[in-house]
Amino acid sequence: MAGADAGAVDAYLADLQDRICAAFAAEDGDARFREERFEGPGGTRARPRVLEEGAVFEKAAVNFTHARGERLPPAATEQRPAAAGAPFEAVSLSLIAHPRNPWVPTSHANFRCFVVSPAEGAPVWWFGGGFDLTPCYGFEEDAVHWHRVARDACAPLDPDAYPRFKKWCDEYFHLPHRGEARGVGGVFFDDLAEGDFEHSFRFVRSVADAYLDAYLPIVRRRRDTEWGERERDFQLYRRGRYVEFNLVHDRGTKYGLQSGRRIESVLASMPPLARWRYDWRPEPGSPEAELVERFLKPREWLADLDD
Repeated sequence: MAGADAGAVDAYLADLQDRICAAFAAEDGDARFREERFEGPGGTRARPRVLEEGAVFEKAAVNFTHARGERLPPAATEQRPAAAGAPFEAVSLSLIAHPRNPWVPTSHANFRCFVVSPAEGAPVWWFGGGFDLTPCYGFEEDAVHWHRVARDACAPLDPDAYPRFKKWCDEYFHLPHRGEARGVGGVFFDDLAEGDFEHSFRFVRSVADAYLDAYLPIVRRRRDTEWGERERDFQLYRRGRYVEFNLVHDRGTKYGLQSGRRIESVLASMPPLARWRYDWRPEPGSPEAELVERFLKPREWLADLDD
């Protein structure tokens, strides 16, 4: 693959959407994804899929989009001002899983490719994406498993890819107004154009293909844990933090709003229910307090494995 190939990314991410939706539906049992298809100017295509009120997933959204336009919105060119004002293609898959059981963590993943064609010079391309985990109740074995899979998936790029992109994830998924992380992190990269197009694309495929291997074992480990009103109340409280991040800080949400995309798709990542409580603080020594004290701070989860 000599140059940028948005068509190859389109085929891969559309297939990835099929695979992830099939895996989620199989894990859930009876629930099925609702699919919609939309077409726009210049050949733009969108295929959002949403599962609601499942036994395992209270809500899951897995949305594929191949957008074409005359110019990118500002959120997409903050790091690449030379790409502003030029025709573009943007291919993306964005997903969120909000489990019903509070002991099962929420997970998010996003993979995207931009190809911009300036009036002068060769096309400019870059990738972005990654995956991150947001538990309500923390378990070290879950965080270690999640990060081990992420580390192994980063290997095709270079030996320093995992520590680089883990650090980036920790910094990005942070709520500065709360002074806490959104979750236990994972890997995150943006404006990635290392080596030729195929080299970067191979890395993105490695990370994207690893998502289900990272997440489903955790779902299966926690899905049958008993829970009650206390756990549900804390889950809704923590979901409020998720909403705050997405609406205040997330570049993807800003991109969707600035590009005029269908608002239902832009906000598909929102949880079905959330709750805010004024100045609430968990009881010292409780599992709820442990989440903030031990899990919502950047940690080197694999440090013990490397000793």
